Amino acid sequence: MAGWNNTHFKEFILLGLTDNHKLEIILFIIFLIFYIVTFLGNIGIIVAIRADSRLHTPMYFFLNNLSFLDLCYATIITPKTLENFLSKTKAIGYNECALQMFFFAASVTTECFLLGIMAYDRYVAICNPLLYSVVMSNKVCIQLVAGAYTLGYLNSTLHTICTFRLPFCKTNKINHFYCDVPPLLKLSCVATTMNEILMFIFGGFAETSSLSTIIVSYSYIITTILRIRSSEGRKKAFSTCASHLVAVTIFYSTILFMYLRPTSTYSMSQDRVASVFYSVVIPMLNPLIYSLRNKEVAQALKKIKDKYCCK
Repeated sequence: MAGWNNTHFKEFILLGLTDNHKLEIILFIIFLIFYIVTFLGNIGIIVAIRADSRLHTPMYFFLNNLSFLDLCYATIITPKTLENFLSKTKAIGYNECALQMFFFAASVTTECFLLGIMAYDRYVAICNPLLYSVVMSNKVCIQLVAGAYTLGYLNSTLHTICTFRLPFCKTNKINHFYCDVPPLLKLSCVATTMNEILMFIFGGFAETSSLSTIIVSYSYIITTILRIRSSEGRKKAFSTCASHLVAVTIFYSTILFMYLRPTSTYSMSQDRVASVFYSVVIPMLNPLIYSLRNKEVAQALKKIKDKYCCK
């Protein structure tokens, strides 16, 4: 850990999304609205699941954790970004930068594994419904989620330590709006090949293993759904998976674009746009996707609304 002080910078400067002050004010308003919707939407889903006994099932246990992760990594990034929109210095302390990268990477990696677990849950529910209560018992669900968090935090620990052991001597200006591995590697005055390899191997494992689980699970799910004779039965089976499929498609298309390519191909302008999408927009979209496409969640939210807002 002594290598963590191998730099003469006590803080970094986050260059952000633009240097146009008027545009920063507009972005501040947009990001603030996104964060409020994200906060209320994910808190709403968490409260609805906890309050409605009908939602105390494995599928909603995993959805509860997904909302928690979305809330976490939106909170890790957005408040600091909002502060920097109004700040002249746009500074972030060295240790604060390390912590931001650590918790953000942990949350995103954990979400990768959780989306794979959610696909497996739907596979068991649709393809082996008679064994569902046995295969997806409370103990198994807790173990799966605990495993996702453990792998997520181990992956994040590795990348954070390897990144912040590097000497940053080129500049302290990060060409991004938060601390992430690729822009930080560009500040190092030594070769970062090993860091890139580690990011590709371990980040790639998290993304490809969970994505493979999703693809295989949904291959079986689609095959099973097509065998259902009644159109109503097919529609009901597919509706339980539709929200998850939408969330997975949006999340993985952005993550794969961001991290599974060599740093030599990075375009910071494109990467910042992609980063806005998966760090700010996706955490806001997920609760909307699940509440709009899931009747049980929508009904639970409506019940809470009627109870507390319409007296």
